[in-house]
Amino acid sequence: MDAKNTVPPSGRTAPISKQTGIRHLLAAASYSFGGAKRLIGEAAFRHELIAFAVAMVAFAIAGANLFQYVAMAILFLLMMAFEAINTAIEEIVDRVSPEISDMGKHAKDLGSFACLCLIVANATYAFYVVFLARLLS
Repeated sequence: MDAKNTVPPSGRTAPISKQTGIRHLLAAASYSFGGAKRLIGEAAFRHELIAFAVAMVAFAIAGANLFQYVAMAILFLLMMAFEAINTAIEEIVDRVSPEISDMGKHAKDLGSFACLCLIVANATYAFYVVFLARLLS
């Protein structure tokens, strides 16, 4: 059985056994790392990582306080989560509807818009911390 086929070559399906305890925790962690590995393959995500690194350097130069770093990290984690969900939507749409359709386009566009909203939130906050916080205080 591979990732593209959910039925083994013999045609029979085996019962799914759920992991429990520490094995469940380790399995969940491996799935999360697999998702992160998949996400790093997205150019948009790599650009967001670079922008986050630049923001952290700018925060250091601007003398940001701990709260500002924590707030930026939370915003960035939200952006990573939205990017992962957007990538999942794109994967599902491409699998279910490989032909171009309005429904598939709308699903992808909405996921992209959600990411854009968080990119704007991150950029606005970074701009505030780096350029406006000292002027307004």
